[in-house]
Amino acid sequence: MDATALLLSRVQFAFTISFHIIFPAFSIGLAAWLTVLDAMYLWTGEAVYRTLFQFWLKIFGVAFGLGVVSGVVMAFQFGTNWSVLSNMSGPIQGPLLSYETFTAFALEAGFFGVLVFGRTRVTPWFYLFSIAMVAFGTTLSAFWIMVNNSWMQVPVGYVLQKGQFVPDDWTKIIFNSVVWSRFPHMLLASYLTGAFCVAASGAWYLLRDKCHAEAMVMLRMGLFLAALLVPIQIAFGHLVGDYVHEFQPAKFAAIEGRWHDEQPASEVLFALPDPATESNRYEVKVPVLGSIVGSLSLTAKEVGLTDFPPQDRPSVLIPFFSFRIMVGCGLVMLALAWLGSYLSLNGRLVHSRFLLWSIFLSFPLPFIAILTGWYTAEVGRQPWVVYGVLRTAQAMTPFLTAYAALGSLLLFGAIYLFIFSFGTFYLYWLLRAGPSRHEPEFRHDTSPNRPMSLASGDGITSRTVLTAGE
Repeated sequence: MDATALLLSRVQFAFTISFHIIFPAFSIGLAAWLTVLDAMYLWTGEAVYRTLFQFWLKIFGVAFGLGVVSGVVMAFQFGTNWSVLSNMSGPIQGPLLSYETFTAFALEAGFFGVLVFGRTRVTPWFYLFSIAMVAFGTTLSAFWIMVNNSWMQVPVGYVLQKGQFVPDDWTKIIFNSVVWSRFPHMLLASYLTGAFCVAASGAWYLLRDKCHAEAMVMLRMGLFLAALLVPIQIAFGHLVGDYVHEFQPAKFAAIEGRWHDEQPASEVLFALPDPATESNRYEVKVPVLGSIVGSLSLTAKEVGLTDFPPQDRPSVLIPFFSFRIMVGCGLVMLALAWLGSYLSLNGRLVHSRFLLWSIFLSFPLPFIAILTGWYTAEVGRQPWVVYGVLRTAQAMTPFLTAYAALGSLLLFGAIYLFIFSFGTFYLYWLLRAGPSRHEPEFRHDTSPNRPMSLASGDGITSRTVLTAGE
């Protein structure tokens, strides 16, 4: 096993999945937002919801496409860099990924065509149903991915036969209690990503004195949803911590920065962990709180990293700091959502430019929280790829050289940067242009529109007409 090839393969997977996870998380939140907007339009008949729907549909289309493109690389990496993992876990992970294709992707792909081209070709209620199915499909996709990853975190329902993990109880795999804390946690993170991006866009337009009516709808709805969801997200975050505490004590100790057993245990708020001396520098901690967080007890004993052999410990620095960054982002989002919602109800939010700037600048926070949450989960799982039964070093493709791993890393890096630089710039261009009250409508016609008419937003052909009053 080439240690350099192993490191480069891990860096490559971390790089590609960091790019990929941003767009599906964004798409899940936007799909739900589009469903709400179209439902509000059907319910109230107010043109502002239709205008916002047409605007965010363009952004959703681009983000959805980028998410699909970035996800293709994931499957290839399992074969090129992690063939041992693919062979051993294929009987479990293969069907789970197939379920995602047969359920989630089938819904997304089937109804996405109706969403893009079917507004004037189906009834309004069926169109709303199509949007809801796309949103449901994105949710199902997240579910199957989380089932897959949760099995790697806490493997259950399998037997080892001829060097492979063979399922013997699919109900244990799919209905694993770990899934039902991690999946809602990820789903809520996606909704919060959409909520804060929408609210930040509304704040940006108000600061530029542009699209006032649409901006107020975006700002209020985004903040109200975030104010409701952030406390629920914190509760599910605690449930995720409970499973880590029970099934992955070494990861929990690394997250807490706890080197030695403590009873009762303190909670380390900030420190600089030093693996060489197995201690923390510049430590700031709260007595007893660690036992309360870990075991809901004032006297519970909490284990430290020194209870585990050095070869079974995760790297401390990354999970320790990434967890605190994630929590910090969550607390900032909670404060902004609650304060912004309160001032919105009192009619004072639009006059507080400092808060509007704060909300606008907060749009990276949910993305940072998602990424650091994944880093905490995945780096904290090391040195295991399937926790407790298969080490990461054993899962790598045999005889993979450092040159081959470096070549694929550079190739993927160049392609990702090229594609996503243009994609991100185009999303910025759409957002900067803002929603238009004169979005084009198409007459009932069986002739297809140009494929890129959704993203371009013009759809200008001889069949294009503007709806009166919008």
